[in-house]
Amino acid sequence: MTSTATLPKTLVLMGAGKMGGAMLQGWLGGGIDVAGLTVLDPNAGPELDALAATHGFRLNPLLSDVAAPEVLVLGIKPQMLDAAAAALAQLAGPQTLVVSILAGKTIANLAARAPHTKAFVRAMPNLPASVRRGVTGVAASRDVSDTQKRVTTALLSGIGTVEWVPGEDYIDAVTAVSGSGPAYVFHMVECLTEAGIAAGLPADVAARLARGTIEGAGELLHRSPLDPATLRQNVTSPGGTTAAALEVLMADNGLKPLMVRAVAAAKLRAEELSG
Repeated sequence: MTSTATLPKTLVLMGAGKMGGAMLQGWLGGGIDVAGLTVLDPNAGPELDALAATHGFRLNPLLSDVAAPEVLVLGIKPQMLDAAAAALAQLAGPQTLVVSILAGKTIANLAARAPHTKAFVRAMPNLPASVRRGVTGVAASRDVSDTQKRVTTALLSGIGTVEWVPGEDYIDAVTAVSGSGPAYVFHMVECLTEAGIAAGLPADVAARLARGTIEGAGELLHRSPLDPATLRQNVTSPGGTTAAALEVLMADNGLKPLMVRAVAAAKLRAEELSG
């Protein structure tokens, strides 16, 4: 995580489910000042209760006892936004930065429910955030200051890497590539497993080989300074087995056009949900 000097002095998290909870864990591990941290979650369970008791942040106080924070993070489910609108309007003050991870909810949606606030950030994290290896695409409204952008980067760095995009119009593409992307990788493991079975391997062996291969390749990609094309070339001997497989995958009707169509379909659906 970025230096604690860039973290907000006061922060309210609304919703501590899978993604909100992952962010919370990242902040706690990154040294956030728990004296200024408040978590609001009507469905708080024993784990969240224990976390609050251990670290000392406020959990579900009366809204009347919560002052407008420097940053308000919306980690609720998108369909809960209307139900949370009154609390959002009460908590988001003129100087508050609202950071939303609500898929399909535009800055205009948020601004209509927080009339006193001008600074909004839309963020699209992905599932590996739960192990602090996520990637989050981020877009800001025009009223977000450079300082607020640094604060946003510090907060989201607790769950992985942060990629700023030029504007909100890019968020649907971010959703299609990285937001949904882990599912594509998981499906590739499924397909590689089935291919191994078709090649004659026992099902359990094929599953372990496929899973381990994707895990290892991902870790190598994470650690290596080389670009993916160079890494691919490094494991491809001319005329060898890998080259034979890549001839199929890199054909005109191979993996690239299939992935382009898949991402386009995801982007179109994201646009439909946003509209």
